[in-house]
Amino acid sequence: MAEGGNRRGVVFAALVAVLALAGVYLTLWSESGDQEREPAGASRTLPGSPSRPEPSRPAATASNAPFDVYSYLPMTKQELAAAADYAQRFTAEYGTFGYDEEPSDYGDRLRGYTTAEFAEVLLRTVTSPGVVETNRADQVVSVGTAKVKGIRQIERASVTFVVTGSQTVTAKSGVKERTADYAVTLIEVGADWRVHDLQPADSGQDGDDQSSQTGSAG
Repeated sequence: MAEGGNRRGVVFAALVAVLALAGVYLTLWSESGDQEREPAGASRTLPGSPSRPEPSRPAATASNAPFDVYSYLPMTKQELAAAADYAQRFTAEYGTFGYDEEPSDYGDRLRGYTTAEFAEVLLRTVTSPGVVETNRADQVVSVGTAKVKGIRQIERASVTFVVTGSQTVTAKSGVKERTADYAVTLIEVGADWRVHDLQPADSGQDGDDQSSQTGSAG
């Protein structure tokens, strides 16, 4: 009888060991599966912690109601249109000249558009002996046209346009087409507009009172 009891004790102990090993295996397998399903670095939300939904973002939408942009500008539509026309005509005149024209006549045509201060700076450039002699030697004749490309700056009594000036140039050296963008600043003088400055558009001119860097029209 004692021998039979010992055998049952050995069998029972073996069963306990097998079950213990099975429990350890199942525990390790479960943890391994959780790690595979959860990406590295993922945070776990603790029970009871509140989740924050992404806030809604309002979208910019256009209304069907009339929108008058001129009501937000410091000048009327008519004033702005007149200034744009003036800038175009001046830029076209700036690009129109001929070797057989007296430099003083060319200067007077431009002077009619400008302030007295800017006229002195501009005329020193376009009527300089070097420019005049070069144009006469090559028999240069230039016909200019212009078109407003955009508005760079606008205030109550001044506006700076970006104007594209085009020239068709005929000369002994051949026919050329030239195009350049200018920043043309106008200011109000009494009831009229006057050109206050002319700069290459890429020079960053803002319509201030600094000296002009206007290049030769020829």
